[in-house]
Amino acid sequence: MTCNTLFPEGTGSPVAAPARPSVETLARAVRLIVLDVDGVMTDGGLYYDANGLVMKRFHVQDGIGIRLAKAAGLEVAVISGMAAPCVVKRLEVLGVTEYHGGSDNKCTILNAMRERLGLGWEHIAYLGDDWVDLAPMSRVGLPAAVANAMPDVKKLARFVTRTPGGQGAVREFVDMLLTCQGKRDALLDQWMHLE
Repeated sequence: MTCNTLFPEGTGSPVAAPARPSVETLARAVRLIVLDVDGVMTDGGLYYDANGLVMKRFHVQDGIGIRLAKAAGLEVAVISGMAAPCVVKRLEVLGVTEYHGGSDNKCTILNAMRERLGLGWEHIAYLGDDWVDLAPMSRVGLPAAVANAMPDVKKLARFVTRTPGGQGAVREFVDMLLTCQGKRDALLDQWMHLE
């Protein structure tokens, strides 16, 4: 922003920038949550077995968060730059069918998914941690970052978790969305009365 945009010639007074919607307003519009894997659903560490297969550590609270989002009627999708069989297995357990692994071109995948689901960009929240997430984050209605995300990612985010990736950050993000949408208390009540 330049001085001329703040004080156009001849006015001598500031021009009000358009008001940005609050995070709560953005969260209420969300219908699809898109997650990165490495550094978001996991701590970012890659463990290789003797055969060269990758193993990853997932946090159980994030899994419950994904289940809660789905129970509240939100779609959950996962887009990862790496393709790993262990991710497929984890997502199968959680009932996530919208998984796209092995591509750094996340925007093309996300746009095709958005069109197929009939959603506007404002209906999508994206939780990321690194530069590969910047392009999709710049398009969605609610870009978010985990606590230990790269600085450029945090700068773009409208919401930053207090929890690091792989330590319950997904659950924290889902809790915030469900609270803003007025769905959290009803879900909590259901869990309080499970038999």
